[in-house]
Amino acid sequence: MKRLVILGGGESGVGTAILGKKKGYQIFLSDKGKIKEKYKNVLEHFGIDWEEEKHTEARILEADVVMKSPGIPDTVPLVKQLEAKGIPVISEIEFASRYTDARIIGITGSNGKTTTTMLTNHLLKGGNLNVGMAGNIGDSYAKMVAENDFDYYVLEISSFQLDGIVEFRPEIAVITNITPDHLDRYDYKFENYIASKFRIAENQTASDYLIYDADDEVIVKWLHDNPVKSKLMPFSLKETYEEGAYIENEKIIIRTTIDTIEMTTDALALEGQHNLKNTMAAATIAKLLGIRKETIRDCISNFQGAPHRLEKVLKIHHVQYINDSKATNVNATYYALDSMKTPTVWIVGGVDKGNEYKELMPLVREKVKAIICLGLDNSKIKETFGNVVDLMVETFAMEEAVKVAYKIAERGDTVLLSPACASFDLFDNYEDRGNQFKNCIKNL
Repeated sequence: MKRLVILGGGESGVGTAILGKKKGYQIFLSDKGKIKEKYKNVLEHFGIDWEEEKHTEARILEADVVMKSPGIPDTVPLVKQLEAKGIPVISEIEFASRYTDARIIGITGSNGKTTTTMLTNHLLKGGNLNVGMAGNIGDSYAKMVAENDFDYYVLEISSFQLDGIVEFRPEIAVITNITPDHLDRYDYKFENYIASKFRIAENQTASDYLIYDADDEVIVKWLHDNPVKSKLMPFSLKETYEEGAYIENEKIIIRTTIDTIEMTTDALALEGQHNLKNTMAAATIAKLLGIRKETIRDCISNFQGAPHRLEKVLKIHHVQYINDSKATNVNATYYALDSMKTPTVWIVGGVDKGNEYKELMPLVREKVKAIICLGLDNSKIKETFGNVVDLMVETFAMEEAVKVAYKIAERGDTVLLSPACASFDLFDNYEDRGNQFKNCIKNL
């Protein structure tokens, strides 16, 4: 019996354990931290051997194959030991893909991947395809493969998940954009992070597709220097294409070899330039999979966006409160500030991942009337924007931040939570941060 060791007892770890058990592996799951009660119950239910708050190296080094949760860096000594022994260390998407014949759509990028994944899933469901959505979103992919029989999977995939692939091959891959993020995991080298994102296409063949943002210079240059085998389907707000997606006369045009679809941009449920791009990517996928034009148009006009992503919470005394807690990097916050139409009170801060705030400067000058810092260490934000806005307040809890925003904001303003940082200094994760924001607003 082959031995599968799983490092990490979160969603992907437990999902892999369920699939591994079903496929006849002998399983040992090990988590250096505490495992959540709900996951322990699942492990007990399936009779899976597990440990928490430690890694018993002797047992782990007996593995035939190791699935490592995406949160564990490749540089930790235990992973190095496994590699030195020649034991394969793979990601959940690699493991799960070995046990399904479903057609895979893989979506990666620094920003926009959640919205693009959700919209693609919405389009495919609208076209009556038997589809599951997984990866960085919702249930784990491995658990879905264990428990369902989908014909299609739409997967949101992070660079960390792509770092652990061997044969994983999406039939349609999407790279929404690439901007510096998670550089702490890539030796602070942007090119390492870019290479990681492009692994989504490394096993693709000439019959597969790569959909990408052709306005993104980083992507275009990388493709020029490192050609891929798959068929390229660009999308752009500036250029036009024989095959691809572009804008002409206020319309989105999507052209494939088979046919062309046109949609008016004002029919989109989602606002903002970045969502035009997310829509182009998702609609291109739908088109390639043969979904009818009417269905694509309908689904795009009735789509509800991702939670914690420019989510309108409430209007109080003519002040709009917007939750963009999912903006965990500077580029995501750039999109948020860019889409603001009124004077903005901006709540920003958290765990900085090597952020460069300078690119936000023109937008902050134009749109932001006050900054509320929300983090344990706000020094970099204060240094960058201290002289740019009239008012800057430091806070260390969400309730405090929201109360200050409520006092500062005037009729017609927007209060925007768009942190540009990770949340782990004060919150469990970005969802917790966003939910606290929403609750504090409801309690005003």
